[in-house]
Amino acid sequence: MIYMDNAATTICKPDVVKRAVLEALDTFGNAGRGTSEAALHAARGIYAAREELARFFHAEQASCIAFTANSTESLNIALKGLFCPGDHVITTVMEHNSVLRPLYECEENGVELTILGCDEKGNISPAEMENAVRENTRAIVCTHASNLTGNMIDIEAVGKIARKNGILLVVDASQSAGVYPIDVQKTGISVLCFTGHKSLMGPQGTGGMYVKPGLHIRPLLSGGSGVDTYNRHHPAQMPTALEAGTLNGHGIAGLAAAVAWIEEKGIDALRERELALMRQFYEGVVRIPEVKVYGDFTVRKRCPIVSLNIGEYDSSEVSDELNMTYGIVTRPGAHCAPLMHRALGTVEQGAVRFSFSHYNTEEEVAFAVNAVKELAEQGE
Repeated sequence: MIYMDNAATTICKPDVVKRAVLEALDTFGNAGRGTSEAALHAARGIYAAREELARFFHAEQASCIAFTANSTESLNIALKGLFCPGDHVITTVMEHNSVLRPLYECEENGVELTILGCDEKGNISPAEMENAVRENTRAIVCTHASNLTGNMIDIEAVGKIARKNGILLVVDASQSAGVYPIDVQKTGISVLCFTGHKSLMGPQGTGGMYVKPGLHIRPLLSGGSGVDTYNRHHPAQMPTALEAGTLNGHGIAGLAAAVAWIEEKGIDALRERELALMRQFYEGVVRIPEVKVYGDFTVRKRCPIVSLNIGEYDSSEVSDELNMTYGIVTRPGAHCAPLMHRALGTVEQGAVRFSFSHYNTEEEVAFAVNAVKELAEQGE
C-alpha cells in the first residue's frame, strides 16, 4: 500500500507514540478522580501533555489548552460557546463543514454570517476580510489551510485585522498544526482548534483547543469534572470548563509523545521533506494532458496537498482505480468542503486528493505520477 491520504489521518506514527499509548494503557487511572498512584500518574501525564502543547503553540500557560476528541469538537465548543444573536461573524469558502455547519446553526439562532469568496486559484484576501468588518462583528473564523487545495490563509495578516478592530480570531488548524509553527500570542489568535491524528502524528480521538486568557466560552458539555462536585453548574475555570467527563488519557499520552517527537526532529525539516515530495508530484502531473490541478502552487507557503481530476472522470472512479490497480490510497469526493468545491466548479465531479507525509518516498511519488499518467492516457 502506498498511503497518500495524510490530510485525512496519518497512518504511520512514530514508535514513541505507540509506546506512550501502551504504557498509559497499563498505568493510567482516571485523572482527577482520587489520589491513588494510578490516578495521580494519569493526572501528571495529562498535565505534561498540556504543558507540551502550550509550549508548541506558544500559549501563555498550560491552562489555556483544553483537550477534546478532535477539531470538530473543538470548533463546536468554540463557535457555539462564543456567539450570541446579533453578533456578526466573518468566514470563508475555504472552510470545512466542521466550521460551516456550527456557523449555520448559529445563523439560524440569530448570528449574522458573512462568507468571503476566493479567486480562481482558491486564495482568500485578508483585505476583503477587513472590508467585511461591521460594528457588530464579533469574530473572524477561518481555516489556516484548505484541506482541498492546500492553500493557506495569511493568519498573521488576519490577526492584525482582528487586533485593529477589537474582534476575535478563531482558527481551524486541522491541516497546519504540525506542519507550520504556530505562535498564538504573536499571531493574535483568540482560539486555536487542532486535531491530533493528522500532522501532529498522534492517535485518533485526540485534539484540543487553545483559548486565550480571560476569554469565556460557554461549555458545550457539562458533567463530571473531578472538582466542585456540589456546584449545580459546571466549573468555570480553564481548562476544566471545557473538559467535562473522563479525558482520553491514553491518546493524550500518545499525542504528547508525538509533539515531542516533532520538536526533536524539527518541524521545519519535516515540512520541507513533505513539500519536496508534493512538488515532485505536482510537477510530474501538472503537464499531463487531461489532468487539472487545483490550488495555487506559485507560492511556497502551503500544505503538502495536491488535488486533481482526470478529464471528466468521476473522482471516486479514479481513486478506486488508483487503489485497486496501483495500491495507492487517496481521497476522492467533496472532502467536507462544499463551498470550496462550488468555487472551483467541482461539485459534481469532486476531486482526487493526494496528501503527503515525510514517511512517503520519492519512489512512491514517481510511481503515483506514472499511475496518473497511465489513467489519463486510457481516457484519451
